[in-house]
Amino acid sequence: MKGEPDFLQNVRNEIGDGRQWLDRTIVIVYAVLAGLSIVVFTLLADAAFDLYQGLRSSAWWAPLLWTPALTALIVWSVRRWAPGTAGSGVPQVLTALAPETPIASRSRFVSLKLSMVKIVAVSGGLLAGLSIGRQGPSVQIAAGVMLHAKRWLSPKTDISTRELLVAGGAVGIAAAFNTPLGGIVFAIEELSRRLQDRSSGLMLAAIVVGGLVSVSAFGNLSYFGRVRAENLSWWVLIGPALVVSVASGLLGGLMSRLLLASFTGLPDRFCAYRRKRPVIFAAGCGLVVAVIAVITQGDAVGVGHHNTHALLAPDGGEHHRPLVFTGLKFIASWLSSWAGVPAGMFGPSLSIGAGLGADVAWLFDSPHAPALIALGMCGFLAAVTQTPITAMIIVMEMTDGHSMVLSLITCALLSSLVSRMISRPLYSTMSILMMRSLRGAPMDGTHSGHVPLESPPAAGSAPR
Repeated sequence: MKGEPDFLQNVRNEIGDGRQWLDRTIVIVYAVLAGLSIVVFTLLADAAFDLYQGLRSSAWWAPLLWTPALTALIVWSVRRWAPGTAGSGVPQVLTALAPETPIASRSRFVSLKLSMVKIVAVSGGLLAGLSIGRQGPSVQIAAGVMLHAKRWLSPKTDISTRELLVAGGAVGIAAAFNTPLGGIVFAIEELSRRLQDRSSGLMLAAIVVGGLVSVSAFGNLSYFGRVRAENLSWWVLIGPALVVSVASGLLGGLMSRLLLASFTGLPDRFCAYRRKRPVIFAAGCGLVVAVIAVITQGDAVGVGHHNTHALLAPDGGEHHRPLVFTGLKFIASWLSSWAGVPAGMFGPSLSIGAGLGADVAWLFDSPHAPALIALGMCGFLAAVTQTPITAMIIVMEMTDGHSMVLSLITCALLSSLVSRMISRPLYSTMSILMMRSLRGAPMDGTHSGHVPLESPPAAGSAPR
């Protein structure tokens, strides 16, 4: 029949085209390098926060001086030398992926140089004791590494810049969370829905290879251990689980809306002062976060994984301060991002969600706190990012919660639905605003001439 593939001819084409195989090898090598970059980033970030914890332990008052000073230094340095590293990193990759973004402007959002600066800047934020995540920045870091492969590929290659960016961003998630499947789902749900058929297999292979680098470095273990829920009846959890889902949607939607309102520059005195004195404003945010760190003895700062581990431990509820931790972690995470440092929200979202699940377990006096904590992690992450499938897969892989698949996806979908009633999607909205700033279009609710969100100023302009 005409139009059917010619097997022998296709085999000859595949084997005989040496340049095609070289291009594929280059992509896989860069996928390994992208995974290694996240491994190095993870180790450096964890070491930085350990140093901060040592400083805080040696003198309880030290964060009151150290945190605002280092926060101000980071914001000043980023604004002066690498404005494209500010913020999460996911919106930057989405902006670089957008067809409307000029090719010459992509390096303002994703590049190998920005990846290296991002590693140092985020680690500096954790050394300062801010409540920030490293998973969102991992997306931009790995994407920058993968994009660098383009210069070595054949001019006639079928591998596009878009596919390298998608693969790199997904490698970042896969390696940062130690969840290769989560990286693939993130690539499909958030970064791209239209990979080319001819090279989609290669891109998926690159994502898996990059994720496996993290597995090789840190072990094929669930990040937060295993949530045991085999013997739980659906009816046992329906009441508390419904509360967790709705509360996660409300709080996650509020967080998303606060971040968008903060970065778009509303005409209020705080945003006005941030535009006028960004470094001093960052120091003020750092001071408030330092006060929260002193109150919580360091529990409410950092990525938050240490506190989530503690909550999921058999005696985790004994050390949890109901409602207090969740509220203070929420405020610390919002102010840390608003300060203008390179900061992700994936890690803090998991921590806030875990605290919320523990709060609900305490309110209902439920003996199934670990299951509710896992639901809270999934629900809050889904609400902030509005990517419910990605949130479910990440939490399922990080907690080995395969027995809770139906509960996790239900919670994620409901929380995301509630969040959409409160806020626009966080990352895609930020990306749209970045693209508007490239065209110089003024935005509603902002003062004339203000560049919104984390967008870098025009080339040659002085930092504000």
